[in-house]
Amino acid sequence: MKPTIVLVHGAFAESASWNEVTQRLLTDGYPVIAAPNPLRSLSGDAAVVSSILATVDGPVVLVGHSYGGAVMSNAAVGHDHVKALVFVAAFAPEAGESIGELSGKFPGGTLGDTLKEVPLPDGTVDLYIRQDRYHQQFIADVPAVRAALDAVAQRPLNTTALNEGSGEPAWKTVPSWFVYPELDYNIPLEAHRFMAERAGARERVELPGASHAIPASEPAAVAGVILQAAASVV
Repeated sequence: MKPTIVLVHGAFAESASWNEVTQRLLTDGYPVIAAPNPLRSLSGDAAVVSSILATVDGPVVLVGHSYGGAVMSNAAVGHDHVKALVFVAAFAPEAGESIGELSGKFPGGTLGDTLKEVPLPDGTVDLYIRQDRYHQQFIADVPAVRAALDAVAQRPLNTTALNEGSGEPAWKTVPSWFVYPELDYNIPLEAHRFMAERAGARERVELPGASHAIPASEPAAVAGVILQAAASVV
């Protein structure tokens, strides 16, 4: 029985951002779920993904991109059928650590300068990447036409999610794989290396010249790492 692969998108993206990866996984015969990620709060978003995991029979390979890595690290806790975690240019926070805090520990990130704030009635703020900065900041290694479409379709991250500390993460007990880009301006390269080392990753793949949105720009490489993780599930 092949494991179900559950994909969790990150901030400034949506479930269709996995399409190129999903196509490869489906071709190889894997059942795939591209889970919705509300991007409202870490605990709330993790609860949504956890609810989806509870409906899946059999083993699961859980995959997260960007902020989705923090969400899946929390969502997987208590689900013994989650057998592998794949961090795709993703955050892997420690207990009590927020993604904002983790990213700020390392130089090289330029995300803050590209953000547009939209205040909400509840007093929180939604964050978008400015459309004219999206290509260079988020997905520099795809054609400008594709980047422009993704910029329009992006979903915002609420500041609550940015600043909320993680619960006890699943990567402490579940085997993990990491794949990340060399030229990531959202999450600095040294942060990726640090998180992979801290998590004791079984495999670490660094993609030269790639930007943050590697599910779109490097789908073959991303799918390859996911398939490695899936092959470990027996």
